[in-house]
Amino acid sequence: MPTTEIIERPSDLSADWLGSAIGAPVADFTFERIGTGQMSECYRVALSYADGGAGPASVVLKVAATDAASRQTGLALGLYEREVRFYTDVAPDLGGPVAPCYQAGFDETTGAFHLLLGDATPAVVGDEIRGATTEQALLALAELGRLHGPLLGNAAMASAAWLNRESPMNQALIGQLWAGFSDRYGARIRAEHRAVCEQLVASFDAYLAAEGGPDRVHGLVHGDYRLDNMLFGQAGADRPLTVVDWQTVTWGPAVTDVAYFLGCALADETRREHYDALLGAYHDALGRDATLTLDDVRDGVRRQSFFGVMMAIVSSMLVERTERGDAMFMVMLERHCQHVLDTDALRTLPEPVLPEPLTPSVDDEGEHQAGDEPLWNESWYFDFVDPSQDVGGWIRLGRYPNQENSWIHGLVCGPNMPTYALADVHGTGAIELTMDATDPLRTFRVVMRGQGEAYDDPAALLDNGSGRAVDIAMDLVWTTAGTPYLYRITPRYEIPCTVSGTVTVDGREFVVRAVAGQRDHSWGVRDWWAMDWVWSALHLDDGTHVHGVDIRIPGAPPFGIGYLQHPAAPLVELQTVTDRATFADNGLPVQTTLTLTPGDVTANIEVRGHAPVLLTSPDGRISHFPRAWVVVDTADGRSGVGWVEWNRNQP
Repeated sequence: MPTTEIIERPSDLSADWLGSAIGAPVADFTFERIGTGQMSECYRVALSYADGGAGPASVVLKVAATDAASRQTGLALGLYEREVRFYTDVAPDLGGPVAPCYQAGFDETTGAFHLLLGDATPAVVGDEIRGATTEQALLALAELGRLHGPLLGNAAMASAAWLNRESPMNQALIGQLWAGFSDRYGARIRAEHRAVCEQLVASFDAYLAAEGGPDRVHGLVHGDYRLDNMLFGQAGADRPLTVVDWQTVTWGPAVTDVAYFLGCALADETRREHYDALLGAYHDALGRDATLTLDDVRDGVRRQSFFGVMMAIVSSMLVERTERGDAMFMVMLERHCQHVLDTDALRTLPEPVLPEPLTPSVDDEGEHQAGDEPLWNESWYFDFVDPSQDVGGWIRLGRYPNQENSWIHGLVCGPNMPTYALADVHGTGAIELTMDATDPLRTFRVVMRGQGEAYDDPAALLDNGSGRAVDIAMDLVWTTAGTPYLYRITPRYEIPCTVSGTVTVDGREFVVRAVAGQRDHSWGVRDWWAMDWVWSALHLDDGTHVHGVDIRIPGAPPFGIGYLQHPAAPLVELQTVTDRATFADNGLPVQTTLTLTPGDVTANIEVRGHAPVLLTSPDGRISHFPRAWVVVDTADGRSGVGWVEWNRNQP
């Protein structure tokens, strides 16, 4: 990887730096923003040269997004590293539609990067809605073949960690995104195309497993090989075609890009008329020694025709919604679904399977090996509610090994008492905390002691205020009362429990006996300041346990994770979780309504005790984290108690 000084903004450029990168004496330069990318920013840099020097009239500078949340997302998903490493490690040995790279740099800690690339002007940008001409389509596939041919089945690429990151997409996640897509576009989705989507979603995990098998030829995959990422060179351009946005480059089924392009670049009738010629143009460009026959290409394109259907669903739900975007995504869905139908690809799908809920292993109860990301974190949460004594509490340990730090929080609260808080976010060791999975996945004991503070106004905790010094101690055991549930999209599990033991605050002792509670454990990169969420764990009087998370990522639709556990029925995984809350002017929640499906549960929730904390990131970003124990009444007449938390990033 390049280790050069990073250019974070075009204002960081200098004539000397540009001259050194290009290899010609630059006298002066100007720049202007081009494109509207959210994860990255691009600038055209116009150049003039000194002493009769000669070089390109312009170059393109690509840098990480200014927005902190977008930058963290690009870093966490490996988008920035992949694009930089494509240009530095792979592109120099390839032909095809790739701009030359004069300079590159990447900081794996901050996500800052730069690419100084050859400009494609004069060129015309492809238009996904209008579609390609037959000549453009033949060119795009021939150039793709030139790009793919040298790397088909390459063992080094197949083992490169940066190119083989595990995809977060699975059946549970695409099912949630499809539910949102279907709700958004409704009657605009034709019945036969809806059937394609539903069959793909129902078979998705098995489909991925089959396409990732050892009998499939793998190669370099751009991942977004479509017209909007193509610049068709005009007279005087250096290349007939330049393909941009290599942040999604990966290693996978070799003809994925072919199927994706064919499925949407052309109107249905044009695609059908020229299909054989288009496949032939790609296959011919692979070269004489290609390991793929023309029949292999045809069969692979048929099976990979579903990639475009997936991308239409996923992309539309993960970017900011616009009128043009809606039009483009509907065109994508219609054309890709019709491609599936025209090639009879539904016959290739495995039988639909309803995934069984996942459960953690006994080994998951302990510490996990840390990744090298700055915000890699491992957290244990524990809570309880005793409505008979009007008291509740929660405890958290958060390990941050790459910052040589840990966070410890312990809070106790209720409607007729102050909020009592123990907090150590600097790893000082001032709080005594021992945790012991005495019988993994069945019982877990937590003992906590220290001098904390009492707050008559819990909102002061969100302002980093001080309270009255008090002694706080908790000695509690969480006993599993339901099915431990492991998330599908991130390493985390939740366990409904009963809780027993003692809590002592300011000289007052509470003895709790088999009251309702929850515990969870997660590990991985956790950026609290990149998204908002609403987490809930409710325990109803009929023995039902309800857990849900309403996740709100900037620029993406909300999506939900969770379960319903009734004592007489199997665990049901949730597809949507929607929270509508009311907050007071002091930032504390007052009331909220949760809507959960499937199960059609509507829970009206009233806050009884406040236990908020303030979260400050290493780079100074702030999030309010109000946590509260609550009483709940459901629309079908049940009642219960539990905890709800809101992560609320502050501007």
